[in-house]
Amino acid sequence: MSEYAFATFLHACQARVEHVLDTHLPTNDQPPGQLHAAMRYAVLGGGKRLRPTLAYAAAHACSIPLEQIDTAATALELIHAYSLIHDDLPAMDDDDLRRGRPTCHKAFNEATAILAGDALQTLAFYVLAQDKMNPPAVRVRLIEQLAHASGSLGMVGGQALDLASEGVELDLVMLENIHIHKTGALIRASVNMAATTAPHLSIEQRTALDHYAKCIGLAFQIQDDLLDVEGETAIIGKRSGQDIAHQKATYPALLGVKPAHEAAANLVNEALASLRLFDDNADALRNIAEYIIKRDH
Repeated sequence: MSEYAFATFLHACQARVEHVLDTHLPTNDQPPGQLHAAMRYAVLGGGKRLRPTLAYAAAHACSIPLEQIDTAATALELIHAYSLIHDDLPAMDDDDLRRGRPTCHKAFNEATAILAGDALQTLAFYVLAQDKMNPPAVRVRLIEQLAHASGSLGMVGGQALDLASEGVELDLVMLENIHIHKTGALIRASVNMAATTAPHLSIEQRTALDHYAKCIGLAFQIQDDLLDVEGETAIIGKRSGQDIAHQKATYPALLGVKPAHEAAANLVNEALASLRLFDDNADALRNIAEYIIKRDH
């Protein structure tokens, strides 16, 4: 896929999920208005929409119509948005800037931010339960996958491990374990949920897609760590240097900046190799893997 074609695909996916998110989110004039305003502020305030885009790209690789994955893409982004609201709270990462704007608890207040995150989490599962594009058995499996990826054995557990590790000396295996859960679980779910809607896939193809997602999930986190060191606040949309401020173990801190770049590139190459079972329909997945370590925000 050419650079132009990929940019067009990214834009189309972002516009698609933006529309579906807007449709599912309560409007500000529905009481409680402040809560709904906070939910919309957190979800519709920009972002890369990486997880929905991955779901759409995986669906395309599996020859699944994009409308069949709309609700999964929406639910993934709702869960991601809720996690960012809660991560930014003073009790967690204590950030005041997200996507170039005040974080939700700064724009509203802490109580409203907590409730907005809670509401977005439950809305994600409501959206999946109401899906009319997939049969009930597939719907249940999608709910199961998202619940597992976002709970204590996935994203939330990873955040707990990350908080507990502040100021603690970690080795690379321990750090990788944190990020396989905190960041990687939802990225893997994005690809695997799309695969769930494709009953014709072989076990080998499903395994390959999962391995692809695991690799790019770790590569994404390494790039995030590098951006915290090398990025500019105005570009990345959040305060740089926060990992150092919170005494967090990161890939650049453990490996060094250049080896961290090399580790991310190796993971991307491994991800690309895992897609050899797929034809040109998987080119968007291939482009996303390369985009992950080239992005500047």
